Amino acid sequence: MRNKKVLVTGAAGFIGSHVAEHCLRSGMGVVAVDDLSGGFLENVPSGALFVEADLRNPKVVAELWKQGPFDYVYHLAAYAAEGLSHFIRRYNYQTNLIASVNLVNEAVKNEVKCFVFASSIAVYGKNQVPMTEDMIPQPEDPYGISKYAFELDLKAAHEMFGLEYIIFRPHNVYGERQNIADKYRNVIGIFMNQVLQGLPMTVFGDGLQTRAFSYIQDVAPAMAESPEIPGARNQAINIGADTPYNVLELAGQVAKAFGTECKIEHLPARNEVVNAFSSHDKSQKLFGRRQPVSLDNGIRKMAEWVKSRGLAVPVKFEHIEILKNLPPSWTA
Repeated sequence: MRNKKVLVTGAAGFIGSHVAEHCLRSGMGVVAVDDLSGGFLENVPSGALFVEADLRNPKVVAELWKQGPFDYVYHLAAYAAEGLSHFIRRYNYQTNLIASVNLVNEAVKNEVKCFVFASSIAVYGKNQVPMTEDMIPQPEDPYGISKYAFELDLKAAHEMFGLEYIIFRPHNVYGERQNIADKYRNVIGIFMNQVLQGLPMTVFGDGLQTRAFSYIQDVAPAMAESPEIPGARNQAINIGADTPYNVLELAGQVAKAFGTECKIEHLPARNEVVNAFSSHDKSQKLFGRRQPVSLDNGIRKMAEWVKSRGLAVPVKFEHIEILKNLPPSWTA
C-alpha cells in the first residue's frame, strides 16, 4: 500500500480519523478532509494534509483533486444520527447523500481506483437479524435510506463507468475520539458524559433494545486495508462486533468502568429498530478471523480516554426541521 495517495473524508471525526491513521501507518499519503461540524482538528493524525471543506458544495469537492491524484477515496464523512434523521430530512440527504454523489462524480472523472464507503446496518431495517449481506435492505429511517441510496449509486457508477467500490456496513462503533458532546447519537458517549455530570443515564423505553457494540479497532484497520484485499472490491460487507447486548447491560458496563452506581432514567420509547446485529461471516473470510475487543475491555479503554478529557458540554443541533413527535429530551 506504500506510495498510494488517498483522500479520507470525515478525517477529523471518529471513524475517519482512525482510518486515516491506519492508512498513514501503511505508508500511504493522506489528504484528510472535514468540515469540522462534528469533528475536531486534534483528531486529524499527524502526517496527514488537512483540508477544511464542505462536501455538499460540488465546486469545493472538485478543488480537492488539486491535492491529488488519488488512488483511493475513503468516504467516512456523514451525520450519523439515525433517530434524529426523521426530523432533519433535508440536512440528512444533503449531508449524507448529495455530498457523497459529489465525491463519486470527481472519483469517476479522475479515475480513482477504489472508492471505500462507510454505510451502516441501518440499511437493513427491522426484523432481519442476524443481518446478512444477501438480505434485501429495507431501511426504516431517512439516515438508513440515504446510506442505501448511495450504495445503489455506487453500484450504478460501477456498471456505467467501472468505478471499483467497497461498501462497509459497520454498527454502533465506539471508542477514543468519539464526540461525546452530541446528545443525539452515540449512546455510549452520551452515557459517559452523563456519568461525568453525576446524572442518571437516560434510556429510551425499557432498555431491552439490543445492539452489538463495536470497538473502533475492530473496524478501522480492515477498512483501511480493504482496497488491497482480493475479493473485497464491489462488495457490501458487514463489520463489527458479534455479540448483542441490551441497553441496560451497556449502562451497567459504563457504570462499572467509572466505578459508580448504575443510575438509569427511563424516557418515553422512540420509533427505532428494536434488535440490530449482523453476521460477519463475509468479513471474516475476507480479512481473517480476528479476536474482537470485548465490550467490557472496549468500554474501559474509552472510559479512560473520556476521563482524561473531562466533561463535554452537550451541543444543541441547530438544523432541526420538524418538531412534531420530537422526543422531549431532545428539545431541552
